[in-house]
Amino acid sequence: MKLLCLPSLVLALSACAAPQQETRTAVPEGINDSFLADDADVDRFAGRWELESREVYANRDEILATLQIEPGETVADIGTGTGLYVEPFAAAVGPGGRVLAVDISPKFIFHVRERAEAAGLDQVEVMLSTERSAELPEASVDVAFLCDVYHHFEYHEDMLRSIRRALKPGGRFVVIDFDRVPGVTREWLMGHIRAGKDVFVGEIEAAGFRVDEEVEIPGFEENYCVRFIRD
Repeated sequence: MKLLCLPSLVLALSACAAPQQETRTAVPEGINDSFLADDADVDRFAGRWELESREVYANRDEILATLQIEPGETVADIGTGTGLYVEPFAAAVGPGGRVLAVDISPKFIFHVRERAEAAGLDQVEVMLSTERSAELPEASVDVAFLCDVYHHFEYHEDMLRSIRRALKPGGRFVVIDFDRVPGVTREWLMGHIRAGKDVFVGEIEAAGFRVDEEVEIPGFEENYCVRFIRD
């Protein structure tokens, strides 16, 4: 039997032990660049996202109900953006709960931290994530929430693993995203969203979640909402 020299043996063992890194998901190039830019204009984003013509703003009460939040729970708002849901989540969990507002954008993080402090929301913690991980402690979250965020994941398998790890067993995972239906969905969304609902749901199920309910929200025309349970 041929023996490897020590350096070769160490390299071979290292290669076997190293975790496989997921290749980049086929999202449009630069999909998150505007959020990560040093000169990102948060007020401009807030003006685009926090207005009644946006479905997820106009229907926020109905959306909040789908999370089934109980006082004292911990909610992770992953991809919090300008913090649209931070205040409703803080009210739902109460002073004894926690809201973890997570984003990859340092500009958004600074804005949401200021927003929470100005509103006196002591139960809100603002956290910077990465493109591969939500950076949340293991088994620390009762509810994880993604609102028009999943299609921005550049490494969706890694992100889903990190979210599943952060959720407690039986925890809820609510995902809202844009539907993508050829011939129905407007052209810009067809180019922006990489896949339809069935593909996204299948990816999430493969990561260790099961569908609890596809929630019908009457005001939704372009979006859908699915609640999953962490197995």
